[in-house]
Amino acid sequence: MTGEEKPNKNNVVFWSLRQKFLDSGDVPEQAQQVMYYSLAIGHHVGVIDCLNTELTCSLEAYQNWISLLPEGEALRKMRGLLTFGEITIDITHTQMLANAFAPLCESAAAPFAEWSSTLIRLLTEIVREPAIYLMVKKTPANT
Repeated sequence: MTGEEKPNKNNVVFWSLRQKFLDSGDVPEQAQQVMYYSLAIGHHVGVIDCLNTELTCSLEAYQNWISLLPEGEALRKMRGLLTFGEITIDITHTQMLANAFAPLCESAAAPFAEWSSTLIRLLTEIVREPAIYLMVKKTPANT
């Protein structure tokens, strides 16, 4: 998975949300929790997402990668992409996914070990800054 592959109808893209623009200017430090709540409830408060492409792979490679996970909640979460076409990964998923993917960093064949390490890095960033989240999506057929 790299940011270099051009998305197509059979790709899976991991985006990170690291920035948001608010229409109402800077938010004081003491109001940050209110701001995070407002960001979480969506675009009704004048929020524009700034998504960064983190990882890209074919849908087939994604399926092969997650097939290495043990049965359980992490596998169920990642299979959600196959059912719903997209999933989000936020602070509530970090420990579960890190526990499932960490063994793959050492034991999986290429490129799955590298992808697992990248995902672990992204999960660590979410733990440090809970406003960050990942969106994982199958790219639409018309791109």
